[in-house]
Amino acid sequence: MGKYFGTDGFRGEANCNLTADHAFKVGLFLGWYYGELKRRAGDDTPARIVNGKDTRRSSYMFEYSLVGGLVASGADAYLLHVTTTPSVAYVARVDSFDCGIMISASHNPYYDNGIKLINGHGEKMDEETILLVEDYIDGKLELFGQAWPELPYAHKDKIGCTVDYVSGRNRYIAYLISLGMYSFKGVKVGLDCANGSSWNIAKAVFDALGAKTYVINAEPNGFNINTNAGSTHIQGLQKFVVEHGLDVGFAYDGDADRCLCVDEKGNLVDGDAILYIYGRYMKERGKLLNNTVVTTVMSNFGLYKAFDEIGIDYAKTAVGDKYVYEYMVANGCRIGGEQSGHIIFSKYASTGDGILTSLKMMEVMMARKTTLSKLAEPLVIFPQKLTNVRVTDKAVAQADPDVQAAVAAVAEALGDTGRILVRESGTEPLVRVMVEAETQEMCDKYVQQVVDVIVAKGHAVS
Repeated sequence: MGKYFGTDGFRGEANCNLTADHAFKVGLFLGWYYGELKRRAGDDTPARIVNGKDTRRSSYMFEYSLVGGLVASGADAYLLHVTTTPSVAYVARVDSFDCGIMISASHNPYYDNGIKLINGHGEKMDEETILLVEDYIDGKLELFGQAWPELPYAHKDKIGCTVDYVSGRNRYIAYLISLGMYSFKGVKVGLDCANGSSWNIAKAVFDALGAKTYVINAEPNGFNINTNAGSTHIQGLQKFVVEHGLDVGFAYDGDADRCLCVDEKGNLVDGDAILYIYGRYMKERGKLLNNTVVTTVMSNFGLYKAFDEIGIDYAKTAVGDKYVYEYMVANGCRIGGEQSGHIIFSKYASTGDGILTSLKMMEVMMARKTTLSKLAEPLVIFPQKLTNVRVTDKAVAQADPDVQAAVAAVAEALGDTGRILVRESGTEPLVRVMVEAETQEMCDKYVQQVVDVIVAKGHAVS
């Protein structure tokens, strides 16, 4: 990870550690850089960069700052307005943009924001380009054989322009509808849009496919994104599904690249269960290339046991859908994802897509003519405890010999009946301590043992 960009973009509190000036510089660099690459290849047309944003109040400020930098550099900025991260990836890929930018802090609270960079293939930006952006922000950019303490501004007819590109978002909606293999007529579906990017997209897709669609948290006001809503607060949708007698529910996060499900009984069906259900469905139809589902180290023990029982192989990557996708591309895998609900269907998308994930779950339900609870029934999840500890320095806390000794002691005590995982958050100043074991009491006990050491050694922020 870089200095500013983590596993999922440049994220921070708006106008504190992520400012309008940062956004302007990111736009100025990207517009200049892609334009310069074209010029050096003999193409004098301006760089074309597509932009989207979520519903946070600060997203407008960052959009205007980014676009200011883009057009000042000579690039043309195409605006999708409020839209989802996967829609930006889709449009960047199918409409041959040089790159895409999404303004969102995903599942974070409204006062945070972020800048996600997407390449022209609709994939998360490569690390080399991200490091160049960071070097420019820090005033130490060296590129094309020279130092660039400042970047040139475009003049006269070379100044860029903005283009209203809401048609791109509409074509993304049409693409999702085209992937519906079955009519949803007669199916009662609940959608929790987190007062975020999916608020004006998800219902249109399900309505078009014939579902009787019930929607909550689709009234964004700039401040309520993810507030007691969406995939990070699934209890609201669980209650809604049961109270209204719905057949299934889907909850998205702020930029709709995640999806968690709720079955007809109100039970959570998380990313691991989604991987199990759709991985099994693919295997039964002979569609699971390499017989492999790609997971992260955070996936539950129970998922691997269930895969073993039905003969499906699995890979484990570092946490982050970026790493899942990289493994999938390198090894020709068709499905992968995270427990948190980032699921990638590489035949259809180049990034996690919450609405696509919900359509795929509907596909299995309709094809198998059964309920989501029945599809998830064979998967037995091990009890798990995850505690996030806010620390002054993630790396220092993890490297502390006493913390490492505490982790080793828990691992030895668990043996082959469970596991402990301690890792840094990619987007926040947190150390995450996770234990899976045969009972919840054991999970609680062993997590607390490690957390107590982190606190006692002075790493935790009080």
